[in-house]
Amino acid sequence: MKGDFHIHTYYSDGVFSPEKIVDLAIDAGLEVIALTDHDNVLSYGVAQNHIESNGLSLKLIQGIEVNTLYKEYEVHILGYFPNVEKSDFKNLLKIQQQARIKQTKEILALLNKKEGIKIKFEDVKNMVAEGGSIGRPHIAKAITNAGGTSNVMEAYKKYIHRESPVYVERKTVSPFDAVEVIYDSGGIPVIAHPYDIDIAEDLIKQLMNCGLVGIEAYHRKHSPAIVEYFSSMAENLGLIVTGGSDFHVPNIMNGQIILGKNFIPEWIYDKLIEAKRHRDLAG
Repeated sequence: MKGDFHIHTYYSDGVFSPEKIVDLAIDAGLEVIALTDHDNVLSYGVAQNHIESNGLSLKLIQGIEVNTLYKEYEVHILGYFPNVEKSDFKNLLKIQQQARIKQTKEILALLNKKEGIKIKFEDVKNMVAEGGSIGRPHIAKAITNAGGTSNVMEAYKKYIHRESPVYVERKTVSPFDAVEVIYDSGGIPVIAHPYDIDIAEDLIKQLMNCGLVGIEAYHRKHSPAIVEYFSSMAENLGLIVTGGSDFHVPNIMNGQIILGKNFIPEWIYDKLIEAKRHRDLAG
């Protein structure tokens, strides 16, 4: 089935509502999608209700992308089909949300103290849907809105990085914790866009001990050579391959909606379903 298994909505750092994403996916000819907002799963119910209420033909996979840190590397873990009612899964989301709020408030305090840029926490919180995940893109946008920089990219360059005197690292969970919780909830843990982690192979092997099931080899930032590299790695390690556009916003340069992007093989859905069946049979 033609699908896209990495999509963000305005419940994290995407710009569109879950309903809008569903409509765009159908317009793009997709048959199945996974909504993978950062550190929350709220978009799934909204999107599913939109599909059912309007009699739309689109399969929806429950998904998430958990932001983690490991040795100063930012490692993102995708999770498919988790039982979101499991207590450990709920606790993981609670920890992640609290860390996001704490980081944001501390950065805003430092911006006020050291740079004279005054931003209310509510102004950042209001950039996401109710209960959604606030993060660095929202802080950067708030800095720009407050007149601290002329644009969001400048805000990132000046303030949203480790060397900035106003930046505070988010105290997030480890990738090992994320993989284990997703796996124990009956889900399929996958390492996201590993192209930017130069210790990816060693880390992937370690994460397999916690239940890692797959590698996101297909990604809009992965060249054909990188796709082949991680696909071969997955085959050698006995892991499945997944893929997605990692859609957040329309392509500003040409006005296109890059959703699905026609590069994700249709067999990826079958492999995901097969992996889920194996998980269910294993208990």
